This record gives sequence, C-alpha cells and structure tokens, in this order.
Amino acid sequence: MKAIVLDKFGNTENLVYRNLEVPHVEVHEVLIKVKAISVNPVDVKVRSRQAPLAEDLAHYDPLILGWDISGEVTEVGSGVSKFKIGDEVFGMVNFVGHGKAYAEYVNAPAEQLALKPRNINHIEASASTLSALTAWQAFDSYGKLRPTDKVLIHGASGGVGHFAVQIAKHIGAYVIATSSTTNRDFVLGLCADEHIDYQHIDFTEKLSNIDFVLEAIGGENFQKSVQVLKPFGTIVTLPSGHTKEDERKAQEKHLHACYFMSVYSSGTDMQKIASLLEKGILKPYVSHVFSFEEMAKAHLQIETGHTVGKVVVTL
Repeated sequence: MKAIVLDKFGNTENLVYRNLEVPHVEVHEVLIKVKAISVNPVDVKVRSRQAPLAEDLAHYDPLILGWDISGEVTEVGSGVSKFKIGDEVFGMVNFVGHGKAYAEYVNAPAEQLALKPRNINHIEASASTLSALTAWQAFDSYGKLRPTDKVLIHGASGGVGHFAVQIAKHIGAYVIATSSTTNRDFVLGLCADEHIDYQHIDFTEKLSNIDFVLEAIGGENFQKSVQVLKPFGTIVTLPSGHTKEDERKAQEKHLHACYFMSVYSSGTDMQKIASLLEKGILKPYVSHVFSFEEMAKAHLQIETGHTVGKVVVTL
C-alpha cells in the first residue's frame, strides 16, 4: 500500500512516500481503505517535534502521522460485530498514540469508529473527527456547558472553533465568538449570537459575567479570559504552556478550569457527532482539499495559522 512516512522530525521534506505492507487486523480491529484524511495542527507540531506527543512516537519505525480518517471497511477482526465489510466509517484513530492515518489502509479499533452518515461525503466525514470531538468533549466531558449559559469561543473560524459554535448553539447556549473581521460573516453564519474582532477590540473591555470560555489561543489570552468569567465559571483551554500565575488567577475566582484539554478517541462520542451530522445540526466547513501527493502543501496551509475550517487530503 502507499503511505507517507516521517523520515525524521523537521520540515515537510521529511514526509517521504513509501510502499508498505497492508497492516494486519487484530481481533477487535477493522481494516479501512482510506478515502480522506483530515490534517490538524497537531500533525504539524508532531512533525516539527514541537508537541510532547512527538517524544512518545519517536521510537516508531516507520512513523506514520495522522489520526483522522474516513473510508470503507475491507476486513473485520473476529471479535468485531458492529461493523461489516463494505461499511463506510469515520473516526479519530488511536489518539493519543500512533494513528498511522497517512496511508492507503489503516487498521483501527472498532470501538473508536462510527458509521459515516449517508448525507455527507468522505471529505466532510474526515473533517468531522478530531476537531469535532475536541469541541464536543470540551462541552460534555471536560466542562459541562448548560442551556442558557453565555459562552465565549476564541478562534471561532478555525477547525475546533467552527464546530464549537455549532455545538454550543445546539446545546442552547448564548455564543460570543472571536475571529478576525475577515471571518466575521463566516462565524455569524454559524449562528453565533455576537462576534468580536480580536484584532481591533479588547474583549475584556466589552464582556463580563461569562459562564464558560473555550480558550484556543494561549499565552496572555488565558488570563484575559479569566477576567471576563463570573466566579465559579468554567474555562477549558486547548493549548499547553499555562503558568502557575494562570492557575492562581483561576483559583482566585474559584473557576472550574481545565488547563489543557487532550481530546481522546471515542466511538461513543463519534456516534453522537454522526447523529448531529446526519440531522444537519453540525456542518463541517472544508476550505482546502489536497491530493495524497500534496500532503506537504496541506501541512504548509496549517502552518499559516489562518485556516478557516478544515484541511483535508484525499486518496
């Protein structure tokens, strides 16, 4: 099968195309012929050895990046009953771990997958995995977003952000979203109640008594977000690198704070995402589609830091 191997950590030229053996399927796994792969910032950070996960993966040879896939089941392990050959499935595979998604075939634990809704294609399905799960788990597992809560979502035009706005509105929250002016119409089109242009407006001067913040920017944005939260509010932050001072500020307001959310593979949560997609409640936005031979271009697009929605690679 064709695959992309990370020859060594570094730049995109280290993504090397190889022919490898089709992986063996274990008892509780299925083999998937991949149709589409979603590329995320974590892929880029691992490739360049800027994420802690890179150290955990360094001993794999070959090391194959990627976690988000959509495709067709071609083989089923003897212990699997929920899927059959020919089923179209999608999911985030073995995160955090060795996902091996940059390949023509991927073996994946059946418990981490869901059936792809018939009303979306493989490109849309692959886009609705890690980012959608991150948003869902932020509001359902790491924090509990309630109907009528007032939620502030940073980076609302990005991969996680655009799913978060839609999920928060589905839950019934009042959504305040930040992005650049360029993406204002896109964010409001997701049904956000308010938009704040982070480049020209200091949100701390405009907001107060926020119930929940999904913080996806990092740096000083964490402490600024703490300022606008009501006492006993909730903040879930996606990037790492918070400081003891950040923790102290959060504790002073008795906040429910998750300082670093790590999304995790879950077929149960994927089924919930699938249901929202099937009902049209959740709609992925894919801004860039590249061929498998253009994986480096996909990484470079993510590196711009200004991707709207998702980047997908097709096979």
